[in-house]
Amino acid sequence: MEDHAHPSGPFAVGTFSSGGGPRFAGLVRDGRVLDLRTVPGLPGGGATTRGLLERWDDALPLLHAASESGGERLPLDGLAVHAPVEPRQILQSGANYRTHVIDLAVAHEPEGGRPAEQVREETAAMMDRRAAEDRPYIFIGLPSSVTGPYDDVVIPSWCEKPDWELELAAVIGRPAYRVPADEALEHVAAYTIANDLTAREAVFRRDMPEIGTDWLRAKNPPTFTPLGPYLVPSAFVGDPGDLRVTLRLNGDVMQDESTKDMIFGVARLVAYASQAVRLLPGDLVLTGSPAGNGMHWGRLLRPGDVMEGSITGLGAQRNLCVAEPADVKGA
Repeated sequence: MEDHAHPSGPFAVGTFSSGGGPRFAGLVRDGRVLDLRTVPGLPGGGATTRGLLERWDDALPLLHAASESGGERLPLDGLAVHAPVEPRQILQSGANYRTHVIDLAVAHEPEGGRPAEQVREETAAMMDRRAAEDRPYIFIGLPSSVTGPYDDVVIPSWCEKPDWELELAAVIGRPAYRVPADEALEHVAAYTIANDLTAREAVFRRDMPEIGTDWLRAKNPPTFTPLGPYLVPSAFVGDPGDLRVTLRLNGDVMQDESTKDMIFGVARLVAYASQAVRLLPGDLVLTGSPAGNGMHWGRLLRPGDVMEGSITGLGAQRNLCVAEPADVKGA
């Protein structure tokens, strides 16, 4: 039986299916699910969470009312739980936790390079400059990398250094374009959990170092972004800058850090991304991963590993790592 940790607030919203049938948007409360297609008046007929997000201001009062209604509920344990939303765009924040960035800088320093303490001091100074200049580091991900919160993560045959990166994800409700930071959270409808896996050996192009990073290959294989389990409305989450991010590998705690360690909070990340990109309902803004990745521990993912990730008030996800099938090219 899957681990459905309880989200905070009176309800959450997700995407489900039953017995191999079509997927539908559902309201989760007390271990049971209300099929939102049965609730009159919801945007898009309540069929998809993205349809709800496209008119979130109208949908939220109806969801509150539905959570108190006596409609028929389905047992959560009898349903398949899918990624809670299909985003059109994924904006990913890199190097956004102080301790994590320092650890990675030390881990990536070539043998015989700078002493570890020098790397730490110079990296800390670099992050202070970035914070003062208000320049987050954001790149784009592909929706095709998204998988469900309890689905298997497939490690490609070419990937030698797969790593975990548990992250808080902000889910856009109102469209956002060139919004200031003090208005940015008004455009965040909900929060969810993302595990933004990385093929570490593919991050930097060794053949063309002047080009920089190769995020296409490093971040976007299918299943490399487990998402969910639910969308928790932002009003139920409290301060997104004070949540606990915890990842366990085979039961052992590897990441356990507060979002307080973020260099740029959710508002600044959303505002910055919106200066260049028109953020749309259902889009995700990933906020970076805290310290404790596999590179830090010297222990990267292998087939058979089980990752369990949780964030305060957002529930938990659990993913088994498996090897890529030999015949995947013909799939």
